[in-house]
Amino acid sequence: MSVQSRQAGSVPLRHVLPNLLRDPARALVDFGERSGGEVVRLNLGSFRPYLITHPDHLQRVLREKSDNYVRAGDGLQWRPLKRLFGEGILSDGEHWTNSRQILQPLFTARRIDGLIDRLAVAIEDAIDELAEPARTGQPVDMGTAQAQIVCSAIMRVFFADRISVPDAMRIMEAQDAIATSVMPRIIVPWAPLAAPMPGDRAFRRAVRLIDDLLLPTIRAARDSAESDSDDIIATLWRGRTEDGGRLDERQVRNDTVAMVATTTETTISVLTWLWPHIERDPTVATRLYEEIDRVVGDQPVRREHLRELRYTRQVLDELLRLYPIGWLFPRMAVEEDVVGGVRIPAGSTLVVSPLITHRMSQFWDRPEVFDPDRFSPDLVRSRPKYAHFPFGGGPHQCLGMHLFYLEATLIVATLLSRFRFRLRRAAIPGIKVAAALRPLERVEVTLRPAQSVAA
Repeated sequence: MSVQSRQAGSVPLRHVLPNLLRDPARALVDFGERSGGEVVRLNLGSFRPYLITHPDHLQRVLREKSDNYVRAGDGLQWRPLKRLFGEGILSDGEHWTNSRQILQPLFTARRIDGLIDRLAVAIEDAIDELAEPARTGQPVDMGTAQAQIVCSAIMRVFFADRISVPDAMRIMEAQDAIATSVMPRIIVPWAPLAAPMPGDRAFRRAVRLIDDLLLPTIRAARDSAESDSDDIIATLWRGRTEDGGRLDERQVRNDTVAMVATTTETTISVLTWLWPHIERDPTVATRLYEEIDRVVGDQPVRREHLRELRYTRQVLDELLRLYPIGWLFPRMAVEEDVVGGVRIPAGSTLVVSPLITHRMSQFWDRPEVFDPDRFSPDLVRSRPKYAHFPFGGGPHQCLGMHLFYLEATLIVATLLSRFRFRLRRAAIPGIKVAAALRPLERVEVTLRPAQSVAA
């Protein structure tokens, strides 16, 4: 190539595999620290992906040359998950283009803003169910409670109640099983899919459950797809591909499964870490309560409140820094390139991980500390764009980013305007690395009505 290039350094096998098996989250961050922001190779025996951590290099891979760095069809994370999501909005190439073109209009900022009050009412109705445990002092598992709240809102507003909340909760449980069951294949990516691995049976069982729940709904929606309904499933059936055709049943199924997962997963998982962090830091908790009390008071949370909840947004950004749901974005180089002075041969696998970059001391002061002030406007403006990229970047940036911020803000503001809480176990849960990041332990709280606390 005409551009001067060099060979990448390497993190040796003796540092990679044992640490990945023992504590994957810590191991990944350690790899980033070892790299010093340079492009390095992770030695996994016959599989040696390039680790990309520096914001400038990430910008090249995810945005500037995104056509050259495609989702790795046989790569680190996508290959095992492709058995669930198939070809569609979470793949690449023509299938992704068609799905993105059909679904994009549902997730524009303007359309999502128009749904705020409907989302707010659905969230309020679901949070009403917490009044009884708050009255009796019965412990609440916040992961389960948030799943109930999110499923109630998303199924009503985005799926026109075609999927019942109990069925959505069963799908969430199946997704949890899948997220864990694929981990052996993510850690040992060179293992052939035909070779049995721990978790395979649980994976197949969970996929079968999801299909049993969703396929009848998807097929029934085909008959009403030409109506005025703008829910996700009807939109997929009604949409036109680039050549004027329609999606087949398999791709509608793939995109429905993907959209159920992506419209629920991020909010449920990320918010579970909120409660232990604000319990541990009374200053953050006080600022959050004071802002919500000042802006919302005893009113229902509505559209006009959201732009004033600035500190709440900073808290969410800091949660996403520490616990990005899209924690790993494998990419494959279509053609040879140079990134950060390192030659990347065609066909190479690249590992891009917000979990790593977001916790590197080279880019963040005291990266392990929960500090929402990092996201004050002045600091955000002075930071490289790809130092914080929890939703990916470039053309594959997550469609649901705007939805997450609105939905999560509505949930936090509604919960904290109505309740005060106390954790049963104050420690910050560890990270369970799966297809998505999960807390290692359940987060249980006792709730009290805010008015009784104030009194």
